[in-house]
Amino acid sequence: MNKFKVLVLDPVNEEGIKELVDHPNYEVDIQIGLDEKEILNIIHDYQALIVRSQTQVTEKIIQYARNLKVIARAGAGVDNIDVDAATKHGVIVINAPDGNTISATEHTMAMMLALTRQIPAAHKALSEGKWDRKKYKGTEMYGKVLGIIGVGKIGFGVAKRAQSFGMRVIAFDPYLSDEKAQEAEIEKMEVEEIASNADFLTVHTPLTPQTTGIVGESFFARAKPGLKIVNVARGGIIDETALMAALDEGKIEGAALDVFEEEPPSNKKLLGHPRIVVTPHLGASTIEAQEKVAISVSREIIDILENNTVIHAVNAPRMGDTINDELKPYINIATHMGGVAIQLMNRPPSEVKLKYHGELALDDTSLLTRSFVANMLKPHLGETVNIINALYLLQEQDVTYKVEKRGKAHGYSNYLEVELLNGEESLILGASVLNGYGERIVKINDFQVDIKPTNHLLFINHLDRPGIIGEMGITLGRYSVNIASMQLGRTDAGGSALLSLSLDQSVNQEAMDELRQIEGFHNLKQVDLS
Repeated sequence: MNKFKVLVLDPVNEEGIKELVDHPNYEVDIQIGLDEKEILNIIHDYQALIVRSQTQVTEKIIQYARNLKVIARAGAGVDNIDVDAATKHGVIVINAPDGNTISATEHTMAMMLALTRQIPAAHKALSEGKWDRKKYKGTEMYGKVLGIIGVGKIGFGVAKRAQSFGMRVIAFDPYLSDEKAQEAEIEKMEVEEIASNADFLTVHTPLTPQTTGIVGESFFARAKPGLKIVNVARGGIIDETALMAALDEGKIEGAALDVFEEEPPSNKKLLGHPRIVVTPHLGASTIEAQEKVAISVSREIIDILENNTVIHAVNAPRMGDTINDELKPYINIATHMGGVAIQLMNRPPSEVKLKYHGELALDDTSLLTRSFVANMLKPHLGETVNIINALYLLQEQDVTYKVEKRGKAHGYSNYLEVELLNGEESLILGASVLNGYGERIVKINDFQVDIKPTNHLLFINHLDRPGIIGEMGITLGRYSVNIASMQLGRTDAGGSALLSLSLDQSVNQEAMDELRQIEGFHNLKQVDLS
């Protein structure tokens, strides 16, 4: 057979790619420091490309790479790869998100120690000939409370090491179960509770709309005096402007930052602040981590090219023409159901059940399942989740799922139902695609509805009473929110009811607060599918 050709454009650990180099089916070319023009002259011969952060993999390069099947980033981030262009051209982009777990964990502890013992400032002073033992008085970590936001592999690693220092660990993670927390001797708390209880804080979440600025002005307002903060995750999780203000106002004691909202950072005041320790994004910069990520992408390149097995894709290739045309609308509704379901829940599920009824049950529904799960996970795990890695990531969150198929659907030729459960709540959504009308959500818990998924939806559980809908309309009108369509589902006259609104724009917080004051309204949920 012809050999697969792999092009390495950035320095990677040689031991890490040894498996590829020694493989009889692969030919590996290492060419470091090429510019775009030089890459364009050779890229068409290769099936796989390996880069780190130096080479910019542009859309032009991807267009020229007519044989390219996979782009591998030997690391976690893919900022230097045009992922949209790769997706458009059917090229899989992979990374190695787990290879830096130990390195990032240890760097977090190093930053915490450097901050609490003022090591950088003391080193600088002594190297300049100043012997000042009294000025650099630290604090012990023993007996202190460490708050962790985001308890994935790195968060758990930090918790374990902090406990060995004699620290008490409190944490928030939407997917952290009571059993897992108890087993790890971690106390679950909400973010607001962590602010008022923690002596130290470290964050380990992806950067998503939900986590952007999660440690910001309101957090600092509740912060326990003397709080010290560490970020070795992603810039933007901590609001740098609010952080500077909290330090200057004495609301918190100090911070240690390895990542920044802008990289390289240009905020000289932030970098030179006497109570901030900074490092240039070194969380994954160890010899061992670089070897692990190289090994990870090398093995996955082999799996993709020889077995068509993908685990760490950060994009989803285009749906092929082989997908049944009748199935395609159900992919859309499954995707929308994932977004609606997770936003209607107060907490993520620990169990997911998917049921396919009618002719739909006779097809391969795995793509529908993956589409639902991917969109359900996206608010908490960010853009890295897609239909390829959705079930893998679901398993990582300790969420179980079950698929059931039945041949008949009452009232519908095809019907899809999902049930989400956790220890506190449950949610059922039913959906179908109606001839001439398109996709519809037709059931929410016990209520029969008819909802076309749109960008802005508002769901209101309420007591069915005369005039209540009019009060709602007046309130929305005062805030210039236009109602595109409205559905009312109810059990009995005067009983429980569900109001479902499709809106032309989102409802701001002030309007939502007013709506909650309407007598009989409860459990208002705004859903954004844009």
